[in-house]
Amino acid sequence: MNRGGSSASASANYLLCTNCRKVLRKDKRIRVSQPLTRGPSAFIPEKEVVQANTADERTNFLVEEYSTSGRLDNITQVMSLHTQYLESFLRSQFYMLRMDGPLPLPDRHYIAIMAAARHQCSYLINMHVDEFLKTGGIAEWLNGLEYVPQRLRNLNEINKLLAHRPWLITKEHIQKLVKTGENNWSLPELVHAVVLLAHYHALASFVFGSGINPERDPGIANGFRLISVSSFCVCDLANDNSIENTSLAGSNFGIVDSLGELEALMERMKRLQEDREDDETTREEMTTRFEKEKKESLFVVPGETLHAFPHSDFEDDVIVTADVSRYIEDPSFGYEDFARRGEEHLPTFRAQDYTWENHGFSLVNRLYSDIGHLLDEKFRMVYNLTYNTMATHEDVDTTTLRRALFNYVHCMFGIRYDDYDYGEVNQLLERSLKVYIKTVTCYPERTTKRMYDSYWRQFTHSEKVHVNLLLMEARMQAELLYALRAITRHLT
Repeated sequence: MNRGGSSASASANYLLCTNCRKVLRKDKRIRVSQPLTRGPSAFIPEKEVVQANTADERTNFLVEEYSTSGRLDNITQVMSLHTQYLESFLRSQFYMLRMDGPLPLPDRHYIAIMAAARHQCSYLINMHVDEFLKTGGIAEWLNGLEYVPQRLRNLNEINKLLAHRPWLITKEHIQKLVKTGENNWSLPELVHAVVLLAHYHALASFVFGSGINPERDPGIANGFRLISVSSFCVCDLANDNSIENTSLAGSNFGIVDSLGELEALMERMKRLQEDREDDETTREEMTTRFEKEKKESLFVVPGETLHAFPHSDFEDDVIVTADVSRYIEDPSFGYEDFARRGEEHLPTFRAQDYTWENHGFSLVNRLYSDIGHLLDEKFRMVYNLTYNTMATHEDVDTTTLRRALFNYVHCMFGIRYDDYDYGEVNQLLERSLKVYIKTVTCYPERTTKRMYDSYWRQFTHSEKVHVNLLLMEARMQAELLYALRAITRHLT
């Protein structure tokens, strides 16, 4: 859909892959090559994930206890590289989908579908279509939003804003949902829905960021359900995503001595830790550094790495396939930097004014019993998770790096921590990593293998999955903070 004029001429420049239904530019050279890995991830060698799964009986136990699908799906396999985190993730997801709560079981899965559709995540959509039907959902609802009760359709606006521009959510959005007569939502129901929406927006980021492959289906001749392809297909074996054509050969980021890159990063981390001990930075300087980082994030755009899809094309022409668009309204609405160029008064969310620990946690726990504890455990787990290693180095304190990753995501969503020096973000996160973070967090459906390969080339895949877990949880927490703050304002 073209905001500025006729979409017909723009559409003529595109075609659909007959396999995965992904939109491609006609002038993009498609080179059919060896098939992609048939493991759980198109980015990670299958043997690395399989070794982790076979070595850890705990994973199998967790799947038996908490998996809603009853099997070791591809997401779980990749997450099992971090079993401690996996337990927190599966427990919280199982609780919001299966345990006692304000919403009926089928509605929970339909809300998951609506959330995944905002990022065109067919992997999650298909998973929850199956779950929706298994839990007694009405099949007709799967024909599209016009077939569902108005009450569910009323979630469209908050789904759209949470997914792409959560800072726009106000108490008026909450009031509209809880005061709509026969179609109204109770506050406990709305909190349950918001938690599900935020969870599945963030999980879509993990699916695309980790290159999660479609599930094998033993009932299909080639083992795959082609309609459940998420981010990868044979059509991705074009210049951008070719397995052979990795970032080391690419020109977008230049050829860098990755070993020297690692040593330089470790040196910067060490220097920052030493400097912090005798740091005398003023509060004003801290604010200035945040504003600088916030504005610089405007110029970190996925289009830099997608020569086949210039950034301007994405902004002007958003084409969503029919099997996804039936679950969303206003498909052209997407992420837009909250710190737009030229704006003077930027709507910063001061984290100290509404924190997860002091405000969000207690509100969500009061309205949707126990989910606060589960989410809090998950946030703390991923934030504190460390093996004290970096690539081949051991006994490394990675605290500053983990904090920079988490806070950079929140910075892009307009959330500032008064006690954090945003100068650390620029020192620790190189440009290719920033491009990857912004893409996975804000436009996950555009993530490519080249982006994944382009940063931290000496690091293990397990460490990169840890990055994706941090990005996912930071994004979910940011969405929840905006939504819960709006609910608090409605209550007061």
